[in-house]
Amino acid sequence: SSSCWHGVTTALIGNCGVGFAPCLPERRDMLVKLMEGVEDLPEVVLTEGLPWNWQSFPEFLDALAARRYDTDVATQVPHAAVRVHVMGQRGADREPSTEAERQEMARIAAEGIRAGALGFSTSRTIAHKTRKGEHTPTLGAAEGELRAIAEALRGVGAGWMQVISDFDDPDEEFAMLRRVAAASGQLMSTQLLQRMNRPELWRQILDKIEDANRNGARIMGQVMGRPIGLMLGFELSQHPFFTRPSWRTIADLPFAEKLAILRQPEFRARLLSEPTADPLMARRLNTWENLYPLGDPPQYEPPPEASIAAIAKRQGRNPEEVAYDVMLERDGRGIINFPVINYAAGNLDAVKTMVEHPNTLMGLGDGGAHVGLICDASSTTHMITHWTRDRTRGPRLPLEFAVKRLSRDNALALGLADRGLIAPGCKADINVIDYDRLGVRSPELWYDLPAGGKRLVQRADGYVATVVSGEVVHREGEATGALPGRLVRGPQTAG
Repeated sequence: SSSCWHGVTTALIGNCGVGFAPCLPERRDMLVKLMEGVEDLPEVVLTEGLPWNWQSFPEFLDALAARRYDTDVATQVPHAAVRVHVMGQRGADREPSTEAERQEMARIAAEGIRAGALGFSTSRTIAHKTRKGEHTPTLGAAEGELRAIAEALRGVGAGWMQVISDFDDPDEEFAMLRRVAAASGQLMSTQLLQRMNRPELWRQILDKIEDANRNGARIMGQVMGRPIGLMLGFELSQHPFFTRPSWRTIADLPFAEKLAILRQPEFRARLLSEPTADPLMARRLNTWENLYPLGDPPQYEPPPEASIAAIAKRQGRNPEEVAYDVMLERDGRGIINFPVINYAAGNLDAVKTMVEHPNTLMGLGDGGAHVGLICDASSTTHMITHWTRDRTRGPRLPLEFAVKRLSRDNALALGLADRGLIAPGCKADINVIDYDRLGVRSPELWYDLPAGGKRLVQRADGYVATVVSGEVVHREGEATGALPGRLVRGPQTAG
């Protein structure tokens, strides 16, 4: 969960170049701290939740294969783990690799693909860092390092490459990725999204993808059908006032006690009168024209008049007062949505172009990461409801197109020809949907992680049944107890 509540029958892990294998016992802490920062998963949750009954990547796959799930699970070899495994602290510190180290990384990547991983992932973005602000080990990895790994994949004859990049210099960066893709001979995917500070960059990248593919490359942009947004609230990891002195005095209290204090007029007045301790965070979270009450059911393409700034103007109030009151709704569990990706124009017109393009794949939705800040597992359901039925601020998409984009297109790109299609010889992974009832609920916080950790979850209505390998795993949103899900090892063929 939450992915299994939204029709997902095969989940792909090991994204963004981070993961937990390969890993020597003495380097576990390094990978835990990296995952904690990159994916917002608390260190204590990872420390208490991971069994660590592996060291090599094939052993990691064996550990996954020994378990049962309500979805199938596919994997990627994560570059950061490989780099730290081979180079130790030098790898974590982003020092250049030697030729011998590159060849060892290439060997491990090939070993992982032969053992059953579907691909290799790496990150080249400054957004991925540890809690202490240290960048991911793979940031700035030399082209020679990536080419060595790519050539190893060519030798295996399988394994896609997933690359996350900032594209600060789009010409130079994409040209390098194009050379790496050519060296692998396999599919490469990179994220395609609309940045708020460079709203037209995605068009440049898509043009480059088109040109590369016209000339024999196999590169796909990975897109998401809605904004990627931060969920802000008094019960969540962040909100517009979370760096203010008065908040810090109650931040560690149980939520019930915290809520009682938040409802006190004296505390409210004091908190709203205080300056934000972190000016950078203040500029980021106090852009009231780009903050919206999420609502229930949630609205992911809100109009400008729905923003906190617009509400405040209509009511003759301060935006901070409006934000405070919105978060107090639903017994203090009201949520403000802060779109940070795919909403530069205040609508999803650019996203529609991305979704419709033949050189893109659906993805980018964090199914379980960023547990207190992001909840994107519902993006699959939203793709159906918003784009084929509910959209009012622009053209919609055909239902059959949306279903194919979420299922068969992704399956074929990953080499899983046995799924995403209802046909003889294909895997019986099917969703039975009541289209009129299909909908997404507002996210809620559950305290069910190891060590009492919390996470955002989001449920749906209208999934009559979700079937995996012919067994009903969920009926009307409730688990049946059936666990037919298995580890997917390598490409699959129908029949």
